[in-house]
Parts: sequence; structure tokens; C-alpha cells
Amino acid sequence: MTHRILVSSYTNDITTLSFDTSAPSLTVTSITTVGYHPSWITFHPGDRSLVCAGLEQSDGKVILLKYDEVGKGTIVAEAPSGGRDPCSLLATKEELLIANYSSGIVASLPLSSKPPYLLDTTPRKITLSGTGPNKQRQEGSHPHQVIIQEDYQELLVPDLGADRVCRFKKVQDGSWELRGHIQYELGGGPRHVGFYDGHLFTLLELSSKLTRHRFPPLPKLPTFVTSTPTMSNPPPSPNDMLAAEILIPRPNSTFNTPYLYLSNRNDPSPEGDIISIFAISNPETLELVAEVRTGLKHLRGMVFGGEDDKYLVAGGVNGGGVKIFQRVDGGKGLKEVAANTSVEAPTGFLWA
Repeated sequence: MTHRILVSSYTNDITTLSFDTSAPSLTVTSITTVGYHPSWITFHPGDRSLVCAGLEQSDGKVILLKYDEVGKGTIVAEAPSGGRDPCSLLATKEELLIANYSSGIVASLPLSSKPPYLLDTTPRKITLSGTGPNKQRQEGSHPHQVIIQEDYQELLVPDLGADRVCRFKKVQDGSWELRGHIQYELGGGPRHVGFYDGHLFTLLELSSKLTRHRFPPLPKLPTFVTSTPTMSNPPPSPNDMLAAEILIPRPNSTFNTPYLYLSNRNDPSPEGDIISIFAISNPETLELVAEVRTGLKHLRGMVFGGEDDKYLVAGGVNGGGVKIFQRVDGGKGLKEVAANTSVEAPTGFLWA
């Protein structure tokens, strides 16, 4: 079987890869030049040939690409992102949500799966305000993700600069209204979150910790359960090795036990950065069950894909290219099955 994978990057390009599971092999089939640092990409939920990308630059911009049957992309729409350095996007059927990291602005644009795709080019904005004790990284609010908790229809925005995750609900005029937040340890820097079975899992970038909360819908408040380092041997200075991505693939017939997968960056080991795997079945604990050395340097984004989410694609911004890992031992482990070292500075992925 052959899978197509799109790769965003800290270059000017979005790369299309072909992953052949029978060989296995990972080859470049197309490169689309789109502009400075297209670091985050996301599908339109109504048309997976339509891909939204954020250009992470001071005059933030979002673009929409239409991909053909061979994986070549063409830019079909663009608009301002509403702030500086858009680092995370989420497309719903009706709007494109944008986290502008450097300016503390969450923006939205009306979206369609049909031309002209972006129905307005003036973003609707929400400005966050807050600070934290880390003077270099928390001088202001820094939204680092936009994600919707589907069961509750809540928009969650981790604010790395203010040590909180903001909770929004949509109101009658179609805008998002701030209804509450979850507060974290000062200096922790929440980056990304994941959900499973009524629990919220949060990756704290600046302290390299993973936290767990019981997470009921608004107006109820979450309850802290536990917190643990993202690796077995955390660095003496937490800011030396930064946690990056958190993934919780849904259990299925092949992998019926839930595990949480977490990427770490900037490990000095010659064997590269670690992917940490946590067991989360026990609602009271976070159990580190495995650490996988990847050979990747500055491991940021990673995404599950393939049949039953059998495979994990990951990349190293500072070295190692793109690699495919296969889940083994029921999901408790990972083994490398394919790699392509020619892709520069990969940051994010989509399984097309």
C-alpha cells in the first residue's frame, strides 16, 4: 500500500512524500514553494484535497492550496493571519482558526470548500493578555494551539505566555467567547493538549512536564489529577530540552489500549531526540512505559496515519529528515521502518 504525506517546514516549501509500506520506502514526489516558513498545515474537513497553511512570519499570512491526484499543490487563496507568526491552524467546515504566537491573537476567517474558499480576508480577532515568570518566553500571551474538544464543542487555546489554557464557546453571532481557563504551574508554558475519556492532557513546554486533569464541560471546572516529567532523565535546566507534541490516537481493533505519545527536543545524545510513551488507562496516573530514540534533532511535529493509525511520521528540524515509525507491542513501542533525509527542517505533517 502507498500513502501520501504532506510535510510543512521551516523553509519556503511544502513537500509531498510517498510512503510505500511494502518496501518500505519514503520518497519525495513533489515540492510546492509557498513562502516563508509554512510551519503548520491542516485539511479542510469537507475536502481533503484543500490544505490550509500558516506562514510563520512577522506579517503573518495564511494560504490555501489545492492538491491534485499526484500530490502537486497550487495556491488558490491567501489572507492575513490577523497577527504575527501563525503557529497553529484548525479548519472547520465554516471557519479557519489561527493562533498567532508572537502577537497573542487568536483569529478566524470564514471558510468554504468551494471557490473563493476564503469568504472574507479580514480576520475576526481575539486578543489574549497575560505574562509569566520566564522573562524571555513569557513577556506576553502566546497562543500555541487552536483545538476543538468535539464532545463539548469547546475551543481550547494553550497560552504558553500566561501559563493557562483558555476555554471558548461559540455564541449567537458566530464568534468565540472566553468562558474560562485552566491555570498551570508558573513558568510551565502550556503548548499543546490532548483528550481521552473525559480527561485533558497538557504538555508544558518550558518545564518539560505532562499534566492530567479531569475535564468536564463548561461551566464545570477541571480537577487536577497528576503531573510528571516528559522523560525519565529530565535535564538539570528545564529550558534546555523542550517538549513539543502530544498525540493520543483513538483505540481501535488493532491497538485497543490507549497510549499517549510525546515528542521532546534538543536532546544532546548522538542518538537524537526521544519520543516518550505513556500508559493512560488508569485514570489516576501517568505511567512512562517506553522512550524511543529517534535519531532526529529538534523533533517537533509528528502525526499518526495509515490503517488503524499503525504508523507515526516525525521529523527533525535540525537534522535527521523525516522518519516513519511503526507501532509495535500493542502500541507500547515504536520501530523505525522508513526515512528520507533530504527533506529540510520538517515541522508538521498530514496523511493525505
